[in-house]
Amino acid sequence: MTQQDVLEILTNTGALLHGHFELRSGLHSADFFQCANLLRFPRQAEKLCSALAKIIPAALANEAVTVISPALGGILVGHEVARALDKKCIFAEKQDGKLVLRRFSILPGEPVIVAEDVVTRGGRVQETVDIVKQHGGRVLAIATLVDRSAGTADFGGIPHFSLLQMSPVTWEPAQCPHCARGSKPMHPGS
Repeated sequence: MTQQDVLEILTNTGALLHGHFELRSGLHSADFFQCANLLRFPRQAEKLCSALAKIIPAALANEAVTVISPALGGILVGHEVARALDKKCIFAEKQDGKLVLRRFSILPGEPVIVAEDVVTRGGRVQETVDIVKQHGGRVLAIATLVDRSAGTADFGGIPHFSLLQMSPVTWEPAQCPHCARGSKPMHPGS
């Protein structure tokens, strides 16, 4: 599957939006990935998540026991990646504004893949990596549908695999040309 194929599916499902947005990172952008729109279409979501699972090297995929995702946006991506890899699927969720592992456990040394829908700076993925490490697990790889950082998001040397790498223009709010024209950013969620 080419990046153009991925972009076409994201566009056709309404997952790629254009306008004036505030990203979770606090940056502003004219492009926004709302993967929840993709996930409304199970066959399309399965197609992209299966393709994502296939780009994870076999040695890492075979070693993994679990796929973990940050809630809410990553849960279905993690589930579909875990299904494609035939692995256990768990998620971290927010409690008091912070991601935590509430419902599940990770065994000491358990090999884990982190799956997420979209990465810009990688804050949610890093929180999830930290949770895995705090519980004694080992993060083998990170898998994302969209890498908005075009490969610059750094997770301490953990391999990062993504179906679509791009670097849409982003601005700090003070430098945002849309804000300068009086536009208010939307924050549609993931």
